[in-house]
Amino acid sequence: MKTKPPSPWKQAIQAGLIGGAIAVLLSLVGMVAAFGERFIVSGWFTMGQVLFLAPILLLSYRGVRRIVERSSWIILLSGMLSGLIGSAFLAALFLIGQLINLRAMFVNASPQLYELLTFGKDVIPGILTLLVVGMAMGGFAAGVSILPTRLRSAIIQALLLVVLVGLLRDLISTVIAQWVVKGKVFPAWVQWANSVILFLSDFTKRQVFAASGLRPQSAIVLFALIGGWMYWGATKPRPAAQSGALNKRQPYKRILMFSGVVIIILLLPLVLGIFFAEILDNVGLYILMGLGLNIVVGFAGLLDLGYVAFYAIGAYTMGVLTSPELGFYNMSYWQALPIAMVASILAGLLLGLPVLKMRGDYLAIVTLGFGEIVRLLALSDWLRPWLGGTQGIQRIAQPRIGGMVLNTQQELYYLFLVGIAIVAFIAWRLKDSRVGRAWMALREDEDVAKAMGINHVTTKLLAFATGALFSGIAGTIFAAKLQSVYPHSMNFLVSINVLSLIIIGGMGSIPGVFVGALALVAAPDLLREFAEYRYLAYGAVLVAMMLTRPEGLWPEERRRLELHEEKELLFAKEPAGPIEEEFKEELTPTSSASG
Repeated sequence: MKTKPPSPWKQAIQAGLIGGAIAVLLSLVGMVAAFGERFIVSGWFTMGQVLFLAPILLLSYRGVRRIVERSSWIILLSGMLSGLIGSAFLAALFLIGQLINLRAMFVNASPQLYELLTFGKDVIPGILTLLVVGMAMGGFAAGVSILPTRLRSAIIQALLLVVLVGLLRDLISTVIAQWVVKGKVFPAWVQWANSVILFLSDFTKRQVFAASGLRPQSAIVLFALIGGWMYWGATKPRPAAQSGALNKRQPYKRILMFSGVVIIILLLPLVLGIFFAEILDNVGLYILMGLGLNIVVGFAGLLDLGYVAFYAIGAYTMGVLTSPELGFYNMSYWQALPIAMVASILAGLLLGLPVLKMRGDYLAIVTLGFGEIVRLLALSDWLRPWLGGTQGIQRIAQPRIGGMVLNTQQELYYLFLVGIAIVAFIAWRLKDSRVGRAWMALREDEDVAKAMGINHVTTKLLAFATGALFSGIAGTIFAAKLQSVYPHSMNFLVSINVLSLIIIGGMGSIPGVFVGALALVAAPDLLREFAEYRYLAYGAVLVAMMLTRPEGLWPEERRRLELHEEKELLFAKEPAGPIEEEFKEELTPTSSASG
């Protein structure tokens, strides 16, 4: 018996209610007012307005995409209704704020917030403007949803990139300006290059960017260029005769692309400067830890909430062995590195032995306790003569290569890069090895794995030891980078951050660790204004990911298919709507069709 599809108006009302509630939440936690002065497009809209309009736009788009009946007028009217309901929430917040002093309960319900919600207008014109803008957002989302796939994708990507460029206006200007060299004598080709850079910098500052954000005409031109590039550069289906010649050129194309990516990665800190090199160092640190925790949680399925303990052990071992302040040893970084690695491995084994029979929540609680024990021991007065107590350890040795000391952000970037390359290669080789398959068998069903002859004791201990080793390496580089280590740097939130980036990137996926680190570490560091709301954003992103894309941004292929197996069975039984058709296209491997 077929179930009747939900009414499009019901879908629109649900989307509007959720979008409006999210917009009100973002307004009352202070994010809208905090970014009220930060223009994306000068004179048009600010980042604060983007924050309260984006939920309405996104939920309207998601709501109309779920409508089974694909009549254009019904979709457009549903989108406008969804946008109107979402903006009505904000209008109600404004009206209540005019009648009642909401600041007694919500500190961020300020006059600045109300001015942003009404676009700087009086009460009645402001409310009408807000409602009209909300309807326009919903109508725009509905209009985009009925466009062809290539055109829709080009418009969405162009919009996102324009907002991103406007948001990163100051950073882009800084990068370009640092290459402007004045008052020096250079060879002719250097002077020519410098004149080009000077022109670009001047053009960027005066033409593309205003005092805050993009100029309107620049935003339009940028949107057109990016959208055109995305549309015309999209992959088109080729005839069979051309596809054969294309497959022959594929290896050379991959080699060229790989070489280009390697060159760009090597030149990044030199081109971007000190500020971005510091961000890249932080990303590299979390990638190292993420690769280790991905083995424990993603490969073996062992939920470890005390992962920061191994990071602390690596850092403190490096400090004890190299700092002349303590007076025990005076080793170099490279001499102390193997000892710190061994100490981290032993700590992993020490944790693994008592928890061999534990699973799930019990394992998470025990590992959490282990992490707190290590932090409190480092903080205690009992071990203060050896670990420094609350004062930590200073004057930790930095790595040397010949006569060169790696002590700047750019130089340490290459140390992180080498460490990530080695660790990622080891993780990649382990994944498809016999040990890796044993880890995955334990993750799926430990009882069945033991029945098949897998030694669960050795396999679990190997997972804990390998993860601890990678985290210890990250801790040694962190200690050498700061030349100091403190107990307060080893708190529980570090473990949560690493676990979050694995979930966002994709459990068990090595590329997913890189994507998750860029999303959760690089983005907040680029936008320092978001630092106060970092954990709010973490929670919101995790909730959204679990609801819409539980496999992660770059999931492991097997896990992606497992999580969507029920949807595939549903597609086989019932006629698919537009979203389900797109989803089936994603799940259909092109390689198997050609093979």
